[in-house]
Amino acid sequence: MSSSKQSLRAYLPLLSMAGLILIVQILALFLSTPMEVNEMQAFEDPTQVSNSIYYIVLILVFTLLVLIAIKKNMKWVITLFIYFAVLSTLYYVFFALFTLSPALAGREAIASALLSTGLTALLYKYPEWYVIDLVGICIAGGVSALIGISLSIIPVVVLLLLLAIYDAISVYKTKHMITMAEGIMDLKLPILFIIPKSRSYSFLRESFREGEEREAFFMGLGDAVMPTLLVVSASVFLENEGIFSYPVLGAMIGTLAGYLVLSALVMKGKPQAGLPFLNTGVILGFFTGVLLSGSSII
Repeated sequence: MSSSKQSLRAYLPLLSMAGLILIVQILALFLSTPMEVNEMQAFEDPTQVSNSIYYIVLILVFTLLVLIAIKKNMKWVITLFIYFAVLSTLYYVFFALFTLSPALAGREAIASALLSTGLTALLYKYPEWYVIDLVGICIAGGVSALIGISLSIIPVVVLLLLLAIYDAISVYKTKHMITMAEGIMDLKLPILFIIPKSRSYSFLRESFREGEEREAFFMGLGDAVMPTLLVVSASVFLENEGIFSYPVLGAMIGTLAGYLVLSALVMKGKPQAGLPFLNTGVILGFFTGVLLSGSSII
């Protein structure tokens, strides 16, 4: 009995992380409708595959700038950029939500600005793990919805495949993604999800000294956002399909299946590239749902 309890305790944080991914996907689906109504799409033509290349280029440029900032000990630049991105994303999330409330009609912008500023200030003053997770859910759900309504099925699938390849190369071959993560973890920025291994854990006291055992599990927000793009895109661009259609549910289940495989490898103690597993899972789950529903993706 004791052994089974210890085993459950070991896997509980990983299962909790899966729960966070599911919450992000449900939130993104909920946000997609008001964001689409308010015309928050990033591109006029969401069917263009070139849009996916545009996002890849942005990611590469951002990664390069972060690595340069780390090397030149200019981490304040990273902090400033991340907090600006957090503030902007929260504004869009709350604005989309507030447009659903008749009581806030005409005051959505002011209410969104106040709430997003307050939450960003709280994050800056008190970046404890549960504050970071709360903000992370809002950001991941918002970004997933914004990009998901901006890219149709084919561009999203192309983007996910390219990102899976890039993530694998950056973690296993060049290892610059590991270097980047280690370089900015001590900044305690809201770019990751944190699940403690014990109740006494505090992210504020986390030292990130090399060689020390981590007292929490960490996952980058990108690992939740990227597969969710296909979940949102499937709900928006597939004709005659509901928000929880077979393709959407298949994508969600596929994401969790990919995460379980990833978790099994993470438990062995080595850093793993998340997107090859998560993106493969969501793509396979989506196409399984398409076959079951008889939908057309073209």
